[in-house]
Amino acid sequence: MSELLPLFLNLTGRDVLLVGGGRVAEAKLRQLAAAGARVRVVAPAIAAEIRTAAVTIAERRFEPSDLDGAWLVVAAATPDVNRAVAQAAESRRVFVNAVDDPANASAFLSGVVRRDGVTLAISTSGGAPALTSLLRESLDAVLPRDLAAWVHTAREQRIVWRRDAVPMEERKPLLLRALNHLYEVAAVHAVVSRPMPERDPSVPWLSGPEDSWL
Repeated sequence: MSELLPLFLNLTGRDVLLVGGGRVAEAKLRQLAAAGARVRVVAPAIAAEIRTAAVTIAERRFEPSDLDGAWLVVAAATPDVNRAVAQAAESRRVFVNAVDDPANASAFLSGVVRRDGVTLAISTSGGAPALTSLLRESLDAVLPRDLAAWVHTAREQRIVWRRDAVPMEERKPLLLRALNHLYEVAAVHAVVSRPMPERDPSVPWLSGPEDSWL
């Protein structure tokens, strides 16, 4: 498999087809609902939790026409059904997330960490979901507890940079300096929610390669 293109989708108000009505489909439905998608569920049998959700339900087998109007389809059914969904979606140019079935998938939902306006996503291309989960938990553990202050500072700095036409290559060092300053003045201004214990007041792990990611 070639390398995947990491991508964040805005599904708010957009139609997403969910094929499957069991426990796995329930979990995917929660993710899709959190993203604001307009979900349609198709399956011969529908779990109680899905029935009570605010979704459109067709209690029957999948039909290719179910893909009409869909921006994305999540196949959480048997391998045979997932294969049929993938084949029908290919001709319609609709991406398919086939749960724990990478052979029938063209899109992969990742392990996600969301906190204070920051979203991190981890993928193993569908081949090692348990590792994806472990990496997600590890990243969540090392993120700073005061991440909200980092986000606020970065957004404020970006306004200034855009106003002053600061070149891209100069922005990351400036942001690193501003974040370090949070810790230097934390005792006076109470900017952060959790001071760094027994550390030099800096964030040296941010001094990575100088690229233009801002």
